[in-house]
Amino acid sequence: MKPRITMIGTGYVGLVSGTCFAEMGMDVTCVDIDAEKIRKLVEENIIPIYEPGLEEMVKRNQEAGRLHFTTDLSTCVPNSDAVFIAVGTPQDEDGSADMQYVLQAAEDIAKNLNGYTVIVNKSTVPVGTGVRVENRVKEVNPSAEFDICSNPEFLREGAAIGDFMKPDRIVVGCPSEKSAEIMKAIYKPQTEQGYTLLITNRESSELIKYAANAFLATKITFINEIAALCEKVGANVMSVSEGIGLDTRIGSKFLQPGPGYGGSCFPKDTNALAFQGQEFGAPQTIVEQTITANEDIKKRLAAKVEEALGGSVKGKKVAVLGLAFKADTDDMRDAPALTILPELERLGAELVAYDPEAHEQAEWRMPSLKLVNSKEEALTGSDVALVLTEWAEFKTMDVQAVAGLTSSNTIVDLRNLFNPALMMEKGINYISIGRESSESLKQKVA
Repeated sequence: MKPRITMIGTGYVGLVSGTCFAEMGMDVTCVDIDAEKIRKLVEENIIPIYEPGLEEMVKRNQEAGRLHFTTDLSTCVPNSDAVFIAVGTPQDEDGSADMQYVLQAAEDIAKNLNGYTVIVNKSTVPVGTGVRVENRVKEVNPSAEFDICSNPEFLREGAAIGDFMKPDRIVVGCPSEKSAEIMKAIYKPQTEQGYTLLITNRESSELIKYAANAFLATKITFINEIAALCEKVGANVMSVSEGIGLDTRIGSKFLQPGPGYGGSCFPKDTNALAFQGQEFGAPQTIVEQTITANEDIKKRLAAKVEEALGGSVKGKKVAVLGLAFKADTDDMRDAPALTILPELERLGAELVAYDPEAHEQAEWRMPSLKLVNSKEEALTGSDVALVLTEWAEFKTMDVQAVAGLTSSNTIVDLRNLFNPALMMEKGINYISIGRESSESLKQKVA
């Protein structure tokens, strides 16, 4: 018999994880305190996030009777083999992770336990959270039979379903053999296909998540700083990235230059890891410098738009293409747009923006920003086009037509989507990251 699962939280991690467990044939109930969100999921199949393929999978598993949604923990926790906590752990003012939602979920679960149950921290949490959750459950329900496991998620927004169903690795921190056996049963559909399940202690599991994200954030920041040097010495950052990425010890992933990292994970997790380093007297100086450098990178990129317009954006219309922190998501948490665009506004630019999915997020995050429904509408009457997100729609656009809609025939591309030499041949003033501009190339040819 397959394990019965309760998932606390229907945000990004909870909804994707719960739906994927159901897709693997398990009986899953997702719980959330937001009654309207649950009503929309049950009655209208309206999901609260944009993630390719998720809406169809939710509908399919609801219809199959494997995926359920409720606001009432008492209807599902007592009958569950495993209860996953997948609630938010937002960054607190001091950089640490805010644990109030995790600990509240632990209390609510404790009140409804019936027989031995594995409680699983799926949320991204600092080292020691397993002990804190265990203590909270014991305080509320001293007679409860349970174990606390750690099972961090490694889901990339825009590719989350594939990441869950075909993972690089599954990490589980277990305090007992009994809890490990249940976790093995939950992930049996994947281990039977050859995917790696790493079972370790809770502290190692908790730290693996933070360490992985901090390392990837460092790679991104490293290549962005190299890009700045490339611009000074005449090197091409794409060639440098390829050259170092061919070294199997380094690898090519996360070596693409851009406007800095953002999203729901990297900024929050690097800050949390840095905080824990200070808390335990083991400063994570590389991570601390990564955080500082990433912010500096985002701030200085506004200057590229000024450069494209002769040194000033005052009174100029900038057509912004993309607002989400990356393609295939509507997430704007810590997106580069939230740093770069206010700086352009401060310098006097008029901004008109288009993103295929992030308008709802932008409306409350940047209420002063003018949003339009197509890239053509944003570009018409503009002085320059600014590419901030690598959406497929922008990668395949007619660059000559796009540049032609601007008064300066200029594209500032902070995702390096196009070849500067080809742009020069098309007569487009093209500025990207870590490469010579088309204007500079033209002067060399002349």
